[in-house]
Amino acid sequence: MTDRFDAKDLARAVQAGVLQQGQDQALLAFLRQQPAARSSFQLAHVAFYFGAMLIMAAMGWLLTEAWMSIGDGALLVIASLYILLITLFALKLQRRGQPVAAGVLAAVAVSIVALAVFAIERLVGWWPVHDTQAKYHHYYTYVQSGWLVMELATVLAGLLMLRLIPYPFIVMPIAVALWFMSMDLSEWFFGSPFSWEQRREVSLWFGLGMLVVFLVVDGRTREDYAHWGYLAGLAAFWGGLTLVDNGSELGKALYCLINIALMGMAVLLRRPVFMVFGALGVAAYLGYLSYDVFAESLLFPMVVTLIGLGVIWLGLVYQKRRERLSEALRSAMPQWLREALPALRD
Repeated sequence: MTDRFDAKDLARAVQAGVLQQGQDQALLAFLRQQPAARSSFQLAHVAFYFGAMLIMAAMGWLLTEAWMSIGDGALLVIASLYILLITLFALKLQRRGQPVAAGVLAAVAVSIVALAVFAIERLVGWWPVHDTQAKYHHYYTYVQSGWLVMELATVLAGLLMLRLIPYPFIVMPIAVALWFMSMDLSEWFFGSPFSWEQRREVSLWFGLGMLVVFLVVDGRTREDYAHWGYLAGLAAFWGGLTLVDNGSELGKALYCLINIALMGMAVLLRRPVFMVFGALGVAAYLGYLSYDVFAESLLFPMVVTLIGLGVIWLGLVYQKRRERLSEALRSAMPQWLREALPALRD
């Protein structure tokens, strides 16, 4: 809030008679006590998230063979130190009123838990015998049931971290671990080899389930945990949906309609992430029409251009009247459905 209003704005409100003398300072003090995570997104936040992603990559899918050669004991010590020191640093930042930096570091600590569990499993002999040559970076690329303990530990660590540092970004490593778990459990039930068709189907249904869960969570928690939950759910759902081999024109048209529905959800929930994925899906369908169905048509690019201009115009209309549009869309729904939807956020 303090990023939108400052002392000069409130002083002008006093001069205009909107606030009484002295109320401006009391209001400013109150706004400064509100959680900074609810303020507008700043350039510094980009640095926080980018730095966190670099650390996650370095201790995850970019972990080199050299790290495997140092031994499981040394790997466990280093991973444990990373988790401990990063967590302590995050708690210190939280006490100093830096919730965004603290939250992203807490998410980094949670993401490294899988590496520590990997080392423990190999040290105590719990690692499956046929997977003794597996490297840690395979965790991010291969489906196999041997990763389940690592995924479960990541989820539990994430839930515990949310108790210490309740920041929404911590939902992301939890969601990724659950996504991996859905794949590995599916291989456990269906057996190996786990085909690409099965992976797509599991990803699609898991993502849809996650979207439903966070639709229930949305608007019912103090922090906006649904933001990152929607992103993870859409990535799994939309990725699985896009990779499905729709051989018929009807199936491809249905894919486009589903993406248009995602764009409608963006208006209904005021969640731009739905608009992003929906727009990508519609663009993919139009690309298919351009290169396959209407490859010889001179008018098709012009039609798509007009559609693009129309979408931009709709975006401008939505930007000016988003509250009215959201309310109108909700008012057209049955009462029981309106009551089930989350409250609108600014």
